[in-house]
Amino acid sequence: MAVYKRGKIYYVDILLPDGKRHRKRIGTDKKVAENVQKEWEVQKAKGEFGFLPKDSELQPLFDLFIEKTKNDNSPRTVTRYKGIIKNFKTFLAKYYPHIKKHSHFKPEVFEKYKTYRNEKQAKPKTVNVEIQTLKSIMLYAIEQGLAKNNPADSVNTIKIKKSLEGGRWLTSEEVDKLLKFSNEWLYPIFYTFIYSGMRKSELENLTWDDIDFARRIIKIRIKDDWTPKTDERDIPISDDLLKLLQKQKKKAIGSLVFHDGEGNKIDENRLRRNLMSVTKLAGFPDVTKIHSLRHTYGSHLAQQGVPLPAIQKFMGHKNIQTTMVYAHLAPGYRPDVVKNLKF
Repeated sequence: MAVYKRGKIYYVDILLPDGKRHRKRIGTDKKVAENVQKEWEVQKAKGEFGFLPKDSELQPLFDLFIEKTKNDNSPRTVTRYKGIIKNFKTFLAKYYPHIKKHSHFKPEVFEKYKTYRNEKQAKPKTVNVEIQTLKSIMLYAIEQGLAKNNPADSVNTIKIKKSLEGGRWLTSEEVDKLLKFSNEWLYPIFYTFIYSGMRKSELENLTWDDIDFARRIIKIRIKDDWTPKTDERDIPISDDLLKLLQKQKKKAIGSLVFHDGEGNKIDENRLRRNLMSVTKLAGFPDVTKIHSLRHTYGSHLAQQGVPLPAIQKFMGHKNIQTTMVYAHLAPGYRPDVVKNLKF
């Protein structure tokens, strides 16, 4: 049995007792290949012959899943998956230290994990993402011949009630205070969030090629190293935002419109930390999410009478139902008019 490399790809080679040789393409990570090799050595010693074992050890399974996601997802998504696996392993070490293989899992383990994460005050949406990820890992084990069933298949996600009024957004007075307490680096970033409604990842990956100053639009486009959450779209630029972006262009460093000050991408959690510091100084510490700035854009558009289909287009909502959270803010919204309705 051996691990070898061809080009940038590692392979594992095994010779079975029947004289047949099996090879498996693993990927670019040598450590993953070595873990697979160790697992196969154990299986061979136990007399469990075959190309892939029928009951996977957990760590090699997790490693293989991460290697797979590197080919299909952004680095940020891979980092999120690694974090989920880390949380799950911490949970297993505390409550189920005997679980070492796929076959040891029962549905109640994943139900217990939901409770565990709730007790850690993880939000229902976060817990649902983690459960879906764990289901995907278990399914991947089946697809790779490492397991026969998915023990998480019957586990339901948490039902989340959607509010028709959306989340927290800033009033005009709060917008003024936020910008007043923002430093020179943060001011143009927060201003652009509020006056464009971009998602956090869209702003962090925005390049100067994405801004058409002549047509006054921001283009949300697919890039080699990044893909927007929804379809590509154009966002109109207001007069004041145009002036701010033109000013920003004069002191540009590299291709990114907004960066860490040296031309590099902004660290993942930096903007949220900065927002929390500023909103605390400004007197509304309950605003803790960058998404609140995007939500402020949609809310103020609705208040000024912009039609919901237009808001949907500007914000990149796939479904108009998502945009309906702003309906109650539209001028003339009068749910009381049906009070005495008769036919």
